[in-house]
Amino acid sequence: MAVEGGGGGAEEGVGESSSPPRAPLSAPAAAASGGSGGGSRGGGGGAGGRDICREVFERLVADGHVEAAGASAPELRAQLEAHFARLPTSPVVWSLDWTNSEARIFSLELWDEEVAKLDVNVDKAEEVLVHQKVLAEAKDPDKRPAFAVRFVRLSSLLSDIGLNIREAHVFSTADGYSLDVFVVDGWPIEDTDGLHTALEASILRNEGSWSGSDSSTSGKSLPFLAQDCESDIDTRLLKIVKKVASGSCGDMFLGTYGGEEVAVKVLNPENLNQNAWNEFKQEIYVLREVDHPNIVRFIGSCTKPPQFYIITECMSRGNLFDFLHNEHNALDVPTILKFALDICRGMSYLHQKGIIHRDLKSANLLLGKDHVVKVADFGLARSQDEGGAMTAETGTYRWMAPEVINHQPYDNKADVYSFAIVLWELMTSKIPYTTMSPLQAAVGVRQGLRPEPPENAHPKLLILTQRCWEALPSNRPSFADIITELEGIQAQAQLLLQGTLGESSQKQKDGDH
Repeated sequence: MAVEGGGGGAEEGVGESSSPPRAPLSAPAAAASGGSGGGSRGGGGGAGGRDICREVFERLVADGHVEAAGASAPELRAQLEAHFARLPTSPVVWSLDWTNSEARIFSLELWDEEVAKLDVNVDKAEEVLVHQKVLAEAKDPDKRPAFAVRFVRLSSLLSDIGLNIREAHVFSTADGYSLDVFVVDGWPIEDTDGLHTALEASILRNEGSWSGSDSSTSGKSLPFLAQDCESDIDTRLLKIVKKVASGSCGDMFLGTYGGEEVAVKVLNPENLNQNAWNEFKQEIYVLREVDHPNIVRFIGSCTKPPQFYIITECMSRGNLFDFLHNEHNALDVPTILKFALDICRGMSYLHQKGIIHRDLKSANLLLGKDHVVKVADFGLARSQDEGGAMTAETGTYRWMAPEVINHQPYDNKADVYSFAIVLWELMTSKIPYTTMSPLQAAVGVRQGLRPEPPENAHPKLLILTQRCWEALPSNRPSFADIITELEGIQAQAQLLLQGTLGESSQKQKDGDH
Protein backbone atom coordinates (compact mmCIF):
# COMPACT_ATOMS: atom_id res chain seq x y z
CA MET A 1 0.00 0.00 0.00
CA ALA A 2 1.19 3.49 -0.75
CA VAL A 3 1.28 5.64 2.39
CA GLU A 4 1.97 9.30 2.07
CA GLY A 5 4.42 11.38 4.02
CA GLY A 6 5.80 14.87 4.27
CA GLY A 7 5.90 17.57 6.86
CA GLY A 8 6.93 21.07 7.68
CA GLY A 9 5.37 23.65 5.40
CA ALA A 10 3.04 23.04 2.49
CA GLU A 11 5.13 20.85 0.28
CA GLU A 12 4.81 17.92 -2.07
CA GLY A 13 7.70 15.47 -1.99
CA VAL A 14 9.05 13.26 -4.72
CA GLY A 15 7.56 9.90 -5.60
CA GLU A 16 4.52 7.78 -4.92
CA SER A 17 4.53 8.22 -1.18
CA SER A 18 4.59 12.00 -1.20
CA SER A 19 1.79 14.24 -0.04
CA PRO A 20 0.96 17.70 1.24
CA PRO A 21 1.36 18.25 4.98
CA ARG A 22 -1.13 16.74 7.35
CA ALA A 23 -3.20 18.85 9.69
CA PRO A 24 -3.29 17.66 13.30
CA LEU A 25 -6.63 16.36 14.51
CA SER A 26 -8.20 17.44 17.75
CA ALA A 27 -8.37 15.01 20.64
CA PRO A 28 -12.12 14.39 20.26
CA ALA A 29 -11.72 13.68 16.57
CA ALA A 30 -8.91 11.24 17.19
CA ALA A 31 -10.85 9.47 19.89
CA ALA A 32 -13.94 9.21 17.77
CA SER A 33 -11.96 7.65 14.97
CA GLY A 34 -10.78 4.79 17.09
CA GLY A 35 -7.07 5.40 17.62
CA SER A 36 -4.94 4.06 20.42
CA GLY A 37 -5.52 5.03 24.02
CA GLY A 38 -2.35 7.08 24.15
CA GLY A 39 -3.09 8.85 20.90
CA SER A 40 -6.64 9.79 21.80
CA ARG A 41 -5.94 11.51 25.09
CA GLY A 42 -2.36 12.56 24.70
CA GLY A 43 0.72 10.89 26.11
CA GLY A 44 4.06 12.11 27.27
CA GLY A 45 5.18 12.56 30.81
CA GLY A 46 2.50 15.08 31.78
CA ALA A 47 -0.65 14.64 33.82
CA GLY A 48 -2.61 13.42 30.77
CA GLY A 49 -0.16 10.57 30.21
CA ARG A 50 -0.18 9.54 33.87
CA ASP A 51 -3.98 9.65 34.03
CA ILE A 52 -4.52 7.41 31.02
CA CYS A 53 -1.75 5.09 32.22
CA ARG A 54 -3.49 4.69 35.57
CA GLU A 55 -6.87 4.10 33.91
CA VAL A 56 -5.45 1.44 31.59
CA PHE A 57 -3.69 -0.36 34.44
CA GLU A 58 -6.82 -0.28 36.61
CA ARG A 59 -8.89 -1.65 33.74
CA LEU A 60 -6.43 -4.51 33.21
CA VAL A 61 -6.62 -5.33 36.90
CA ALA A 62 -10.43 -5.24 36.83
CA ASP A 63 -10.49 -7.48 33.75
CA GLY A 64 -8.29 -10.02 35.52
CA HIS A 65 -5.46 -9.69 33.02
CA VAL A 66 -2.69 -12.09 34.03
CA GLU A 67 0.11 -9.53 33.66
CA ALA A 68 -1.68 -7.10 35.97
CA ALA A 69 -1.93 -9.55 38.84
CA GLY A 70 0.48 -10.55 41.61
CA ALA A 71 4.20 -10.01 41.36
CA SER A 72 4.04 -8.91 37.72
CA ALA A 73 1.88 -5.89 38.48
CA PRO A 74 4.65 -3.37 39.36
CA GLU A 75 6.65 -4.37 36.28
CA LEU A 76 3.60 -3.94 34.02
CA ARG A 77 2.82 -0.56 35.57
CA ALA A 78 6.39 0.60 34.89
CA GLN A 79 6.17 -0.66 31.30
CA LEU A 80 2.92 1.20 30.75
CA GLU A 81 4.38 4.41 32.13
CA ALA A 82 7.36 4.08 29.78
CA HIS A 83 5.02 3.35 26.87
CA PHE A 84 2.89 6.45 27.41
CA ALA A 85 5.98 8.57 27.93
CA ARG A 86 6.89 7.78 24.31
CA LEU A 87 3.64 9.12 22.90
CA PRO A 88 3.30 12.76 21.81
CA THR A 89 2.42 15.34 24.43
CA SER A 90 -0.40 16.50 22.18
CA PRO A 91 -2.79 14.21 20.29
CA VAL A 92 -1.54 14.41 16.73
CA VAL A 93 -2.43 11.85 14.07
CA TRP A 94 0.09 11.55 11.24
CA SER A 95 0.20 9.62 8.02
CA LEU A 96 3.40 7.60 7.94
CA ASP A 97 6.35 8.95 5.96
CA TRP A 98 7.83 5.87 4.30
CA THR A 99 11.13 7.57 3.61
CA ASN A 100 12.02 9.03 6.99
CA SER A 101 10.61 6.60 9.53
CA GLU A 102 13.17 4.55 11.39
CA ALA A 103 10.83 1.58 11.49
CA ARG A 104 7.47 0.53 10.14
CA ILE A 105 5.14 -0.55 12.93
CA PHE A 106 1.49 -1.42 12.73
CA SER A 107 -1.28 -3.52 14.17
CA LEU A 108 -4.13 -4.97 12.14
CA GLU A 109 -7.69 -5.34 13.39
CA LEU A 110 -10.31 -7.44 11.64
CA TRP A 111 -13.52 -5.56 11.04
CA ASP A 112 -17.13 -6.60 11.55
CA GLU A 113 -19.44 -3.86 10.32
CA GLU A 114 -22.28 -5.05 12.53
CA VAL A 115 -20.35 -4.67 15.78
CA ALA A 116 -17.95 -1.90 14.82
CA LYS A 117 -19.23 0.53 17.42
CA LEU A 118 -18.63 -2.03 20.14
CA ASP A 119 -15.27 -3.30 19.00
CA VAL A 120 -13.52 -0.09 17.98
CA ASN A 121 -12.96 1.34 21.47
CA VAL A 122 -10.07 3.67 22.15
CA ASP A 123 -10.06 2.82 25.85
CA LYS A 124 -9.72 -0.95 25.48
CA ALA A 125 -6.70 -1.68 27.64
CA GLU A 126 -5.73 -4.74 25.58
CA GLU A 127 -5.02 -2.48 22.61
CA VAL A 128 -2.42 -0.62 24.63
CA LEU A 129 -0.60 -3.90 25.32
CA VAL A 130 -0.67 -4.79 21.62
CA HIS A 131 0.77 -1.41 20.66
CA GLN A 132 3.36 -1.65 23.43
CA LYS A 133 4.40 -5.08 22.13
CA VAL A 134 4.96 -4.02 18.52
CA LEU A 135 6.90 -0.93 19.57
CA ALA A 136 9.12 -3.11 21.76
CA GLU A 137 9.70 -5.61 18.95
CA ALA A 138 10.62 -2.81 16.54
CA LYS A 139 13.74 -2.03 18.59
CA ASP A 140 15.25 -5.18 17.07
CA PRO A 141 16.23 -4.35 13.44
CA ASP A 142 15.75 -8.00 12.48
CA LYS A 143 12.06 -7.80 13.46
CA ARG A 144 11.21 -4.70 11.41
CA PRO A 145 8.60 -4.00 10.31
CA ALA A 146 7.00 -5.15 13.55
CA PHE A 147 3.30 -5.90 13.42
CA ALA A 148 0.50 -7.63 15.30
CA VAL A 149 -2.89 -9.00 14.31
CA ARG A 150 -5.85 -8.81 16.69
CA PHE A 151 -9.12 -10.61 16.09
CA VAL A 152 -12.12 -8.35 16.63
CA ARG A 153 -14.98 -10.48 15.35
CA LEU A 154 -16.03 -11.78 11.97
CA SER A 155 -19.58 -12.43 10.83
CA SER A 156 -19.99 -10.30 7.75
CA LEU A 157 -17.33 -10.75 5.08
CA LEU A 158 -16.64 -9.44 1.60
CA SER A 159 -16.70 -12.03 -1.12
CA ASP A 160 -13.72 -10.64 -2.95
CA ILE A 161 -10.15 -11.64 -2.17
CA GLY A 162 -7.81 -9.39 -0.22
CA LEU A 163 -7.93 -7.00 2.71
CA ASN A 164 -9.86 -3.74 2.46
CA ILE A 165 -9.00 -0.82 4.74
CA ARG A 166 -12.04 0.49 6.61
CA GLU A 167 -10.18 2.77 9.01
CA ALA A 168 -6.58 3.89 9.40
CA HIS A 169 -5.09 5.68 12.40
CA VAL A 170 -1.41 6.54 12.69
CA PHE A 171 0.37 7.89 15.76
CA SER A 172 3.95 9.09 16.10
CA THR A 173 5.99 8.44 19.22
CA ALA A 174 8.39 10.86 20.85
CA ASP A 175 11.39 8.71 19.92
CA GLY A 176 10.90 8.50 16.18
CA TYR A 177 8.50 5.60 15.56
CA SER A 178 5.11 5.58 13.85
CA LEU A 179 2.37 3.30 15.15
CA ASP A 180 -0.26 2.43 12.54
CA VAL A 181 -3.63 0.84 13.28
CA PHE A 182 -5.50 -0.49 10.25
CA VAL A 183 -9.05 -1.81 10.58
CA VAL A 184 -9.73 -4.14 7.64
CA ASP A 185 -12.19 -6.63 6.28
CA GLY A 186 -11.87 -9.31 3.63
CA TRP A 187 -10.08 -12.09 5.54
CA PRO A 188 -12.30 -15.15 5.02
CA ILE A 189 -11.78 -17.10 8.26
CA GLU A 190 -11.40 -16.40 11.97
CA ASP A 191 -7.70 -17.17 11.89
CA THR A 192 -5.26 -14.52 13.02
CA ASP A 193 -2.30 -16.91 12.79
CA GLY A 194 -2.95 -17.42 9.09
CA LEU A 195 -3.32 -13.70 8.52
CA HIS A 196 -0.12 -13.06 10.44
CA THR A 197 1.70 -15.56 8.21
CA ALA A 198 0.23 -14.03 5.05
CA LEU A 199 1.30 -10.54 6.11
CA GLU A 200 4.79 -11.73 6.96
CA ALA A 201 5.13 -13.35 3.54
CA SER A 202 3.90 -10.18 1.83
CA ILE A 203 6.38 -8.06 3.77
CA LEU A 204 9.26 -10.32 2.74
CA ARG A 205 8.19 -10.11 -0.91
CA ASN A 206 8.19 -6.31 -0.74
CA GLU A 207 11.14 -5.92 1.60
CA GLY A 208 12.81 -3.21 -0.45
CA SER A 209 9.92 -0.78 -0.10
CA TRP A 210 9.78 -0.87 3.72
CA SER A 211 11.64 1.86 5.51
CA GLY A 212 14.13 0.41 7.91
CA SER A 213 15.04 -2.45 5.57
CA ASP A 214 18.59 -2.72 4.33
CA SER A 215 18.38 -1.66 0.70
CA SER A 216 21.90 -0.32 0.41
CA THR A 217 24.43 -1.68 -2.02
CA SER A 218 26.59 -3.14 0.74
CA GLY A 219 26.07 -6.84 1.38
CA LYS A 220 23.40 -7.16 -1.32
CA SER A 221 23.38 -7.55 -5.05
CA LEU A 222 22.12 -4.50 -6.89
CA PRO A 223 18.64 -4.87 -8.45
CA PHE A 224 19.68 -4.24 -12.06
CA LEU A 225 20.94 -6.62 -14.71
CA ALA A 226 23.88 -6.16 -17.05
CA GLN A 227 21.59 -5.21 -19.94
CA ASP A 228 20.16 -2.37 -17.85
CA CYS A 229 23.52 -0.58 -17.82
CA GLU A 230 23.43 1.87 -20.70
CA SER A 231 23.73 5.54 -21.48
CA ASP A 232 22.50 7.78 -24.27
CA ILE A 233 24.29 10.89 -22.98
CA ASP A 234 27.87 12.06 -22.78
CA THR A 235 28.31 12.59 -19.04
CA ARG A 236 31.28 14.88 -19.74
CA LEU A 237 28.81 17.46 -21.10
CA LEU A 238 26.72 17.37 -17.93
CA LYS A 239 27.33 19.98 -15.25
CA ILE A 240 25.40 19.91 -11.97
CA VAL A 241 24.70 23.40 -10.64
CA LYS A 242 22.52 23.06 -7.53
CA LYS A 243 20.15 20.73 -5.71
CA VAL A 244 16.50 21.83 -5.79
CA ALA A 245 14.67 18.87 -4.18
CA SER A 246 15.31 15.68 -2.24
CA GLY A 247 13.39 12.42 -2.42
CA SER A 248 13.41 9.01 -0.80
CA CYS A 249 15.73 7.45 -3.37
CA GLY A 250 17.41 10.39 -5.04
CA ASP A 251 17.63 14.11 -5.62
CA MET A 252 16.66 16.65 -8.26
CA PHE A 253 19.24 19.11 -9.52
CA LEU A 254 19.45 22.02 -11.91
CA GLY A 255 22.33 21.88 -14.33
CA THR A 256 23.43 22.25 -17.91
CA TYR A 257 23.93 19.70 -20.66
CA GLY A 258 25.81 20.87 -23.72
CA GLY A 259 25.06 24.44 -22.70
CA GLU A 260 21.29 23.91 -22.29
CA GLU A 261 19.65 24.39 -18.89
CA VAL A 262 18.31 21.04 -17.73
CA ALA A 263 16.73 19.25 -14.77
CA VAL A 264 18.63 16.19 -13.56
CA LYS A 265 17.08 13.43 -11.47
CA VAL A 266 19.87 11.50 -9.73
CA LEU A 267 19.20 8.11 -8.17
CA ASN A 268 21.22 7.54 -5.03
CA PRO A 269 23.00 4.15 -5.30
CA GLU A 270 23.22 3.90 -1.49
CA ASN A 271 19.41 3.76 -1.32
CA LEU A 272 18.92 1.63 -4.41
CA ASN A 273 16.25 -1.05 -4.03
CA GLN A 274 14.12 -2.98 -6.48
CA ASN A 275 11.11 -0.65 -6.30
CA ALA A 276 13.20 2.48 -6.80
CA TRP A 277 15.08 0.89 -9.68
CA ASN A 278 11.90 -0.29 -11.39
CA GLU A 279 10.34 3.19 -11.18
CA PHE A 280 13.56 4.79 -12.45
CA LYS A 281 13.69 2.46 -15.45
CA GLN A 282 9.97 2.84 -16.10
CA GLU A 283 10.28 6.62 -16.24
CA ILE A 284 13.11 6.36 -18.76
CA TYR A 285 11.10 3.91 -20.85
CA VAL A 286 8.03 6.18 -20.98
CA LEU A 287 10.00 9.38 -21.63
CA ARG A 288 11.73 7.76 -24.59
CA GLU A 289 8.37 6.87 -26.12
CA VAL A 290 6.61 10.25 -25.83
CA ASP A 291 6.93 13.57 -27.62
CA HIS A 292 4.32 16.27 -27.05
CA PRO A 293 4.32 20.01 -26.21
CA ASN A 294 2.56 19.24 -22.90
CA ILE A 295 4.84 16.38 -21.84
CA VAL A 296 8.18 17.25 -20.25
CA ARG A 297 10.89 16.84 -22.90
CA PHE A 298 13.36 13.99 -22.42
CA ILE A 299 17.02 14.72 -23.15
CA GLY A 300 18.80 11.57 -22.05
CA SER A 301 19.68 9.14 -19.29
CA CYS A 302 22.50 7.12 -17.81
CA THR A 303 22.15 3.85 -15.92
CA LYS A 304 25.80 2.85 -15.75
CA PRO A 305 26.88 2.37 -12.12
CA PRO A 306 27.58 4.49 -10.21
CA GLN A 307 25.90 7.14 -12.38
CA PHE A 308 22.09 7.06 -12.49
CA TYR A 309 20.67 10.13 -14.27
CA ILE A 310 17.48 11.20 -16.02
CA ILE A 311 17.88 14.51 -17.83
CA THR A 312 14.87 16.55 -18.95
CA GLU A 313 14.25 20.10 -20.02
CA CYS A 314 14.32 22.71 -17.28
CA MET A 315 10.85 23.96 -16.36
CA SER A 316 11.68 27.36 -14.91
CA ARG A 317 8.52 27.95 -12.86
CA GLY A 318 8.63 24.72 -10.84
CA ASN A 319 5.59 22.55 -10.19
CA LEU A 320 1.93 23.46 -10.01
CA PHE A 321 1.58 22.42 -6.36
CA ASP A 322 4.15 24.99 -5.25
CA PHE A 323 2.74 27.62 -7.61
CA LEU A 324 -0.74 27.26 -6.09
CA HIS A 325 -0.10 26.39 -2.46
CA ASN A 326 3.32 27.77 -1.54
CA GLU A 327 3.34 30.85 -3.76
CA HIS A 328 -0.37 31.41 -3.04
CA ASN A 329 -1.42 32.26 -6.58
CA ALA A 330 -5.15 32.67 -7.20
CA LEU A 331 -6.11 32.05 -10.83
CA ASP A 332 -8.69 33.80 -12.97
CA VAL A 333 -10.93 31.80 -15.31
CA PRO A 334 -8.82 32.30 -18.48
CA THR A 335 -5.71 31.04 -16.65
CA ILE A 336 -7.60 28.07 -15.16
CA LEU A 337 -8.80 27.14 -18.63
CA LYS A 338 -5.32 27.47 -20.15
CA PHE A 339 -3.71 25.31 -17.45
CA ALA A 340 -6.50 22.73 -17.62
CA LEU A 341 -6.26 22.48 -21.41
CA ASP A 342 -2.47 22.03 -21.26
CA ILE A 343 -2.89 19.19 -18.77
CA CYS A 344 -5.67 17.52 -20.76
CA ARG A 345 -3.79 17.72 -24.05
CA GLY A 346 -0.78 16.05 -22.49
CA MET A 347 -2.92 13.39 -20.81
CA SER A 348 -5.00 12.76 -23.93
CA TYR A 349 -1.76 12.14 -25.84
CA LEU A 350 -0.63 9.63 -23.20
CA HIS A 351 -3.95 7.80 -23.29
CA GLN A 352 -3.89 7.67 -27.09
CA LYS A 353 -0.53 5.89 -26.77
CA GLY A 354 -2.05 3.48 -24.25
CA ILE A 355 -0.17 4.93 -21.26
CA ILE A 356 -1.86 5.45 -17.86
CA HIS A 357 0.00 7.93 -15.67
CA ARG A 358 -1.34 6.60 -12.31
CA ASP A 359 0.05 9.50 -10.25
CA LEU A 360 -1.45 12.61 -11.82
CA LYS A 361 -1.34 15.42 -9.26
CA SER A 362 -0.32 19.06 -9.07
CA ALA A 363 3.22 18.21 -7.90
CA ASN A 364 3.77 16.21 -11.11
CA LEU A 365 2.69 19.08 -13.37
CA LEU A 366 5.50 21.47 -14.28
CA LEU A 367 5.34 25.13 -15.32
CA GLY A 368 7.63 26.63 -17.92
CA LYS A 369 7.96 29.86 -19.82
CA ASP A 370 4.69 31.53 -20.80
CA HIS A 371 3.06 29.42 -18.07
CA VAL A 372 2.87 26.33 -20.25
CA VAL A 373 2.00 23.25 -18.17
CA LYS A 374 3.64 19.89 -18.87
CA VAL A 375 2.96 16.44 -17.41
CA ALA A 376 5.98 14.85 -15.70
CA ASP A 377 7.09 12.04 -13.37
CA PHE A 378 6.34 8.74 -15.09
CA GLY A 379 7.81 6.34 -12.54
CA LEU A 380 4.39 4.80 -11.89
CA ALA A 381 3.09 5.00 -15.46
CA ARG A 382 2.01 1.80 -17.17
CA SER A 383 0.80 0.67 -20.58
CA GLN A 384 -2.86 -0.23 -20.42
CA ASP A 385 -2.39 -3.24 -22.67
CA GLU A 386 0.17 -4.86 -20.36
CA GLY A 387 -0.92 -8.23 -19.04
CA GLY A 388 -1.93 -8.82 -15.44
CA ALA A 389 -3.96 -6.85 -12.93
CA MET A 390 -3.16 -3.23 -12.17
CA THR A 391 -1.45 -2.60 -8.83
CA ALA A 392 -3.87 -1.37 -6.17
CA GLU A 393 -3.37 1.89 -4.28
CA THR A 394 -0.86 3.24 -6.79
CA GLY A 395 -0.45 7.01 -6.69
CA THR A 396 -1.07 9.57 -3.96
CA TYR A 397 -4.12 9.29 -1.72
CA ARG A 398 -5.52 12.82 -2.05
CA TRP A 399 -5.65 12.46 -5.84
CA MET A 400 -6.33 8.70 -6.02
CA ALA A 401 -9.49 7.37 -7.68
CA PRO A 402 -11.87 5.33 -5.49
CA GLU A 403 -11.55 2.20 -7.63
CA VAL A 404 -7.77 2.27 -7.10
CA ILE A 405 -8.20 2.70 -3.33
CA ASN A 406 -10.77 -0.12 -3.32
CA HIS A 407 -8.41 -2.58 -5.07
CA GLN A 408 -10.85 -2.85 -7.98
CA PRO A 409 -9.90 -3.19 -11.65
CA TYR A 410 -9.19 0.21 -13.18
CA ASP A 411 -8.18 1.82 -16.45
CA ASN A 412 -7.25 5.26 -17.75
CA LYS A 413 -10.40 6.79 -16.22
CA ALA A 414 -8.48 6.72 -12.92
CA ASP A 415 -6.35 9.53 -14.41
CA VAL A 416 -9.53 11.47 -15.22
CA TYR A 417 -10.55 11.32 -11.56
CA SER A 418 -7.11 12.63 -10.54
CA PHE A 419 -7.48 15.45 -13.07
CA ALA A 420 -10.78 16.43 -11.40
CA ILE A 421 -8.94 16.97 -8.12
CA VAL A 422 -6.30 19.06 -9.93
CA LEU A 423 -9.05 21.11 -11.61
CA TRP A 424 -10.57 21.70 -8.17
CA GLU A 425 -7.13 22.89 -7.00
CA LEU A 426 -6.95 25.30 -9.94
CA MET A 427 -10.32 26.79 -9.04
CA THR A 428 -9.69 27.05 -5.30
CA SER A 429 -5.89 27.25 -4.83
CA LYS A 430 -6.44 24.91 -1.88
CA ILE A 431 -5.00 21.52 -0.94
CA PRO A 432 -7.71 18.82 -1.18
CA TYR A 433 -8.97 17.48 2.17
CA THR A 434 -6.57 19.74 4.02
CA THR A 435 -8.19 19.08 7.42
CA MET A 436 -7.74 15.31 7.05
CA SER A 437 -4.75 12.99 6.97
CA PRO A 438 -4.18 11.29 3.59
CA LEU A 439 -5.39 7.95 4.95
CA GLN A 440 -8.54 9.52 6.37
CA ALA A 441 -9.15 11.19 3.01
CA ALA A 442 -8.75 7.83 1.26
CA VAL A 443 -11.28 6.17 3.55
CA GLY A 444 -13.65 9.10 2.94
CA VAL A 445 -13.27 8.94 -0.85
CA ARG A 446 -14.17 5.26 -0.97
CA GLN A 447 -17.31 6.18 0.97
CA GLY A 448 -18.24 8.96 -1.51
CA LEU A 449 -16.39 11.96 -0.07
CA ARG A 450 -15.29 14.66 -2.53
CA PRO A 451 -13.80 18.15 -2.02
CA GLU A 452 -16.26 20.89 -1.13
CA PRO A 453 -17.53 22.60 -4.34
CA PRO A 454 -15.89 26.04 -4.55
CA GLU A 455 -18.03 29.13 -4.19
CA ASN A 456 -18.30 31.49 -7.17
CA ALA A 457 -16.75 28.92 -9.49
CA HIS A 458 -17.56 28.98 -13.20
CA PRO A 459 -20.73 26.84 -13.31
CA LYS A 460 -19.66 24.81 -16.34
CA LEU A 461 -16.25 24.13 -14.85
CA LEU A 462 -17.90 22.97 -11.66
CA ILE A 463 -20.21 20.59 -13.54
CA LEU A 464 -17.25 19.24 -15.52
CA THR A 465 -15.27 18.66 -12.32
CA GLN A 466 -18.14 16.72 -10.77
CA ARG A 467 -18.49 14.56 -13.89
CA CYS A 468 -14.76 13.78 -13.83
CA TRP A 469 -14.84 12.55 -10.22
CA GLU A 470 -17.91 10.35 -10.61
CA ALA A 471 -17.66 7.16 -8.56
CA LEU A 472 -18.38 4.99 -11.61
CA PRO A 473 -15.40 5.27 -14.01
CA SER A 474 -17.58 4.72 -17.10
CA ASN A 475 -19.50 7.90 -16.23
CA ARG A 476 -16.37 10.01 -16.45
CA PRO A 477 -15.55 11.70 -19.78
CA SER A 478 -12.38 10.96 -21.72
CA PHE A 479 -9.65 13.59 -21.94
CA ALA A 480 -10.55 14.12 -25.60
CA ASP A 481 -14.12 14.98 -24.55
CA ILE A 482 -12.86 17.19 -21.72
CA ILE A 483 -10.72 19.15 -24.19
CA THR A 484 -13.77 19.79 -26.37
CA GLU A 485 -15.76 21.04 -23.38
CA LEU A 486 -12.94 23.24 -22.09
CA GLU A 487 -12.39 24.76 -25.53
CA GLY A 488 -16.11 25.58 -25.68
CA ILE A 489 -16.00 27.26 -22.27
CA GLN A 490 -12.86 29.12 -23.31
CA ALA A 491 -14.47 30.40 -26.52
CA GLN A 492 -17.53 31.62 -24.62
CA ALA A 493 -15.34 33.35 -22.05
CA GLN A 494 -13.38 35.12 -24.80
CA LEU A 495 -16.57 36.28 -26.50
CA LEU A 496 -17.89 37.56 -23.18
CA LEU A 497 -14.62 39.39 -22.54
CA GLN A 498 -14.63 40.91 -26.04
CA GLY A 499 -18.21 42.04 -25.57
CA THR A 500 -17.39 43.61 -22.23
CA LEU A 501 -14.35 45.39 -23.65
CA GLY A 502 -16.36 46.60 -26.66
CA GLU A 503 -19.11 47.95 -24.45
CA SER A 504 -16.57 49.70 -22.25
CA SER A 505 -14.88 51.24 -25.30
CA GLN A 506 -18.21 52.48 -26.68
CA LYS A 507 -19.09 54.10 -23.35
CA GLN A 508 -15.73 55.85 -23.33
CA LYS A 509 -16.34 57.18 -26.87
CA ASP A 510 -19.80 58.41 -25.91
CA GLY A 511 -18.30 60.16 -22.90
CA ASP A 512 -15.72 61.92 -25.05
CA HIS A 513 -18.52 63.42 -27.15
